[in-house]
Amino acid sequence: MDEARAREILAGAELPVAEARLLALGENAVFAVGDLVVKVGRDAELFARAERELALAAWLESAGVPAVRAAEEKPRLVDGHPVTLWHRLPDAVRATEPRDLAPLLRAVHALPEPAGFALPRRELLGGVERWLRLAGDAIDPADAAFLRERRDSFAPAAASLTPHLAPGPIHGDALPRNVHVGPEGPVLVDLETFSSDLREHDLVVLALSRDRYGLDPAAYEAFTEAYGWDVREWEGCAVLRGARETASCAWVAQHAPSNPKALAEFERRVASLRDGDPEVRWYPF
Repeated sequence: MDEARAREILAGAELPVAEARLLALGENAVFAVGDLVVKVGRDAELFARAERELALAAWLESAGVPAVRAAEEKPRLVDGHPVTLWHRLPDAVRATEPRDLAPLLRAVHALPEPAGFALPRRELLGGVERWLRLAGDAIDPADAAFLRERRDSFAPAAASLTPHLAPGPIHGDALPRNVHVGPEGPVLVDLETFSSDLREHDLVVLALSRDRYGLDPAAYEAFTEAYGWDVREWEGCAVLRGARETASCAWVAQHAPSNPKALAEFERRVASLRDGDPEVRWYPF
């Protein structure tokens, strides 16, 4: 799904396409439309996740966790694509820093399981097959096979880990880009990966950012100090990191058919995994 197709879906949802401004294009196309943010899912497979995301917003609001609030309780289905509407947040007062994640994660990690619906397990590797399928012939079949082999080796290893923290609700993609710092403080803005699993999943994200994406070590230390623990001290960290690296490569692959920069980044990432080099820098595209 490209921007043009996403705009067709907006029109089908009877939303004002002319004033829609694209904010992001990934598994969802995200638009600012007046005082709303509208998310258009890539395909119908994401409809159930969109339903859960809206339920999560209501649950977090009831628990007092700062997070984006839904403008409609149920997703719309337009031409096979889920469409969800959200209240637009006030303008940011400053850029988000890694330390801004800490109080939000501590609040989420203190929550019990929701009573009104069930959270899934964090299927970190669950999207690999779909992303590789979407990549099709744009990527080398040998690279796709390599990632499938990694997925099949890391999945049982991750399932057998002994956690340091008590398992329960997690964000699932705890990065600064998923936090908005408004006039009242940090707010979670992306809920679609919420799940119930090892809390360490949320902490490995920034550890990998430090090692692969150029996050300033001082900023990482500020985050761990604010949270109260560094996941790198845990013996299972390498397993979750390896699983996340595998998923991250496959996620990039889905963009390869229409984006040469994504293909180049995919090939860079796969090569670093084949070489067993944990320090090769990875980049957005």
